[in-house]
Amino acid sequence: MAWIQLTLTTDEAHGRQLGDILMANQAQAVTYRDAKDAPIFEPGPGEVPLWSQTLVTGLYPAETNMGNVLANLKKVSFLAKPLQYKTDQLEDKDWERAWMDRFQPMCFGDRFWVVPSWHQPPDPDAPYLLLDPGMAFGTGTHSTTALCLEWLTQQELAGKTIVDFGCGSGILGIAALKLGAARCIGTDIDQQALLSTRENAERNGVGDRFEVYLPKDAPAVEADVVIANILAGPLQDLANIIQGYLKPNGPIAMSGILRRQADDVMQAYQPRIEFAPPRFQEEWTLVHGRCRG
Repeated sequence: MAWIQLTLTTDEAHGRQLGDILMANQAQAVTYRDAKDAPIFEPGPGEVPLWSQTLVTGLYPAETNMGNVLANLKKVSFLAKPLQYKTDQLEDKDWERAWMDRFQPMCFGDRFWVVPSWHQPPDPDAPYLLLDPGMAFGTGTHSTTALCLEWLTQQELAGKTIVDFGCGSGILGIAALKLGAARCIGTDIDQQALLSTRENAERNGVGDRFEVYLPKDAPAVEADVVIANILAGPLQDLANIIQGYLKPNGPIAMSGILRRQADDVMQAYQPRIEFAPPRFQEEWTLVHGRCRG
């Protein structure tokens, strides 16, 4: 089956709205990319955060009357006049191959691998997890997830209980279990994220040790380790809840934070958390420390 790929550019405020318009005009799928090729951060539960200039791409069956689609788009008030767009013809195999080729096994901390299902683990003796990329949740390709995975590989996790706050795909909790943790409790406000986490945990053989809950249903536990890869605003707003999961002297790491936001996030957790120097990757930050005894 052949496809038509239609790409338009808009601003951050209208990116999601344009995606909805494309779906309402027969698009079978919509993706978002930075017009300047900068990375997008892992979205928080139920969110599709966008860049200041966003490329919005709709995928259409080849038989679609694109003239009608374009005529409707010309009526959209926030799009440039005359309408600026690009179309490409794609074959099924080209679309699938191009998508799959983007994702290769990734190593974190020199010893832990995240491996798409169509690849063999590069080092079968090293700990790894199988995780296919998706639009909505973390897959390790973004700096915030990479920072968290690197941090996890440096922790003593054997026999520990972990809280993965805002678990998304479950990648961080699964990684912790693969690295020796005994139990992980994942929370997320998005039911789809909980389903995704359950499926990925089962697929990686740790489903019996990974519990997932809506925040209101999560058990009251004191965890040995807490990790949260969400966004700076929720990290500050939920500081009491997040650090409330942590045992005295337990380590905590948080990401989804821009460099300019790091001080504000750390301030929300002081004096209870004693922070080490933040870690940076591109414009993103991981703040980490230990709960004072």
